[in-house]
Formats: sequence, structure tokens, C-alpha cells
Amino acid sequence: MFENPEIKSINVILRLKNLKLPNYQRPYKWSVKNVCALLADIEFAIHQSDKYTDFKYRIGTIILHNDEDADALNIVDGQQRIVTLALICKVLGQSAEMPILKTEIAAKISEENIKRNFLTIKAHFANVNSNLKKRYMEAMSDVLEFVVVSTKHLAEAFQLFDSQNTRGRALAPHDLLKAFHLREMRSHPNEMKHTVEKWERINPKEIHTLFRDYLFPIKCWVDRYKGHKFTSADIDEYKGISFDLQYNYAMRTVKGMPIFQIDQPFVSGKNFFEYVEHYINLLSDVKDAVSRIGSDLFLGGTGVGFSYAQQLFFCAVLYYCDRFRNFDDRVIKRLYAWAFMIRLRMQKLGFDTVKNYAVGQDENLTSIPMFYLLHKCMNESDVLKSRIPMLPEEEIKYSPKNNDKDSVFISIQNALGYWEELNNEG
Repeated sequence: MFENPEIKSINVILRLKNLKLPNYQRPYKWSVKNVCALLADIEFAIHQSDKYTDFKYRIGTIILHNDEDADALNIVDGQQRIVTLALICKVLGQSAEMPILKTEIAAKISEENIKRNFLTIKAHFANVNSNLKKRYMEAMSDVLEFVVVSTKHLAEAFQLFDSQNTRGRALAPHDLLKAFHLREMRSHPNEMKHTVEKWERINPKEIHTLFRDYLFPIKCWVDRYKGHKFTSADIDEYKGISFDLQYNYAMRTVKGMPIFQIDQPFVSGKNFFEYVEHYINLLSDVKDAVSRIGSDLFLGGTGVGFSYAQQLFFCAVLYYCDRFRNFDDRVIKRLYAWAFMIRLRMQKLGFDTVKNYAVGQDENLTSIPMFYLLHKCMNESDVLKSRIPMLPEEEIKYSPKNNDKDSVFISIQNALGYWEELNNEG
């Protein structure tokens, strides 16, 4: 079977009598998050099939080794998805038709993960009506598909696996988001065409940097969550809200478009591309505003620690401008003082320390959760009401070989001196 790559429905694959999990397979490790994402994808596919005739949804590619001596189709790649889909079918009462479910599980970790995920799926369907359950089973035959690649030689199967999982270049998170939101625009082909043309004119590195260094960290820090590196596992944060969703918060979001906020959802589809363009332009405006202040702020330092402090500063100014639609020099200077205070406090500054500082969770430092504070401020004047205490010289641990320390210290003094002067006038 499958001498050439073929597209087959999920049901065809799961019902193969000789489909096996070989003993060389790695343990089944899918998490609850992976399972919930797959269930969400299936429901999305079901809803799309209601809108579009002959709609198909590719779950992915599986690689099989056709072991003729053992009369087995051994799964080389695709175990996690196949097992999870089989568990879904078992919950829906189709286990008798799925021989793969009779496989003995050798690894303890696989057994534990299967039990946990089975209970997760069971809990999911406890709240699903009978009609949607029926649609799930129909989708296994009519909508959901695998691309199947099979070979008679095990070495060739492993070579294919290696090529697909390690040598192949994975899509960047923003590329996955592009594909998702274009799919949301499928009813408007002309608009899709113009959107793609506009998107392709933007440097991909600029989009990658926007999400990695600004949008995703800010989104985390506003919630007082330190966050982590932005990866394809985080793209759900930017899938937006369907235009057709009738929840109150969704309808408010639809009415608010195209006014964007970093920590608020947007409508999926065209709005995603406008969202990216908006924040690329706003970040450029932020850097122009900072440049306008000029010599009052020292941004010419060197070293990795200095670059982290600078990123923190630009994130803070971006979120402030995003929220209040203004570039008040007084606020920008205070945000500089707050962000670069951490550079002076540390001899060596890593990004983990910056993340702790951003959310006010550093036990050894007196830090202000600035993003959370900005989120709570209702007026721009509220930002100026909170004090940022000046760092005493004896607490400065930063000792670069050049004069960066003095330049930063003087800039912070000037920034906070401006505040003191303003306070005295009041």
C-alpha cells in the first residue's frame, strides 16, 4: 500500500488492520494543550466544511514503514496525532473499528499520558451535544486527511523522518499566522491577493522581531507573567476572534476595529495584517520620539545587558503610546529611568533578570511592575503620579570598561530631576 504519497482520510488510516506502533518508537508525550489544540482544529474544520463545499483539512504528514515480512505498516512519524485521534474515536464509541487501540504500551510515561489525555477528551465531549459528536465522526471520513508516505525500506523511512523533522526548515510563527488569517479571508479572494502583496513588501525579519522582542513580551508582562521565547506554540495568542462570534466581548471587539491594543484581541482575517502594519509603524514612531529627546537619554551603550535594558525601555514606551496615543517627553524620560535602573543595579544583566524586573517579581530588587501599572492607569497623568526612587550611587554594581555607567546614571538623574522639578512646581 501507499507506494506513492497519497492523501487519505483519518478513518482509512485508523482502520488499517496492520497499522502498528513499533518498539523503536519514542514514548507518547502529547500534553493536554496539544490535545485541546487538535480538538479546536477539528471543530474549526467542521465549521469550515459547513461554509465551503468539498472543504478538506490536512492534519499533517505521516511516514510508514511497510514491513512485508511482518505484514505490518509501522508508524515511523505521526504517532502522537494517530494515537490522539484514535482516543477521540474511542470516546465517541468507535474503538472496535480501530485496531491500533489494541497495541500494548510498553513505556510507563506513554501509558500515563494516554490515560490523562483520554480523560481530557472524555471531559471535552461530556459538554458536546450529540449532533456535534456525530459531526466529529463524519469529519474523520469526509473532512480530515493525512498525507501518507510509505516505504518498504526502514532506513529510507528514517531518512524521510529526519528530513521532515530536523533538516527541514520549520515555518516561523508569523508565517503560520499568515496562513491562518489568509484562510479566514477565503471568501474575499481579491482582498486576499492585495493583502499578500502588501505583506510580502515587509521584511520578514522586521515582523519576526516585532513579535519576539515587543508584542509577545508586552502581552506577557501586562499580565505579570514573565513569559518565554515566542514560538509557534504561542500563535493562538494572535489568532484573533472570528467575525461571526456572538459573545459580547467579541461583538465589542468587532465594533472597535481597526483600533488596536497590544493586550486586547482583534478580529481574525484582514485585521491581523493591519495589526502587524500598525505596530511596525507605531514602533518606528516610538523610536523617532525617543530620538527627538536626543542627548537627554543615553542609548549608545554596549554589551548584551545594555541591549536588554534598551529593549525593556522601548517595550515600555511602545505600550504607553499604544494605550494613550501620545508621546509626552516627561513620561518617556521616566520610563527610561525605570528601564535603565536595572542596568545600573547589576554587574551582569541577563534577560531572565529583566523579565523578573518587568513584572515586579525580583526578590532582591525594588522594582515596579510598569506594564501592569500602565494597564491600570486611566489617564496619562496617572503615569506621572507614581514615584520612581533614584538609585543611590553605592548600590550601582555596573562597572563597564567605558563610560557607559556615568552616561546612564546622569541620564537617569536628569530624567528624575525633571520629575522632582515638576513636583516642586506643583
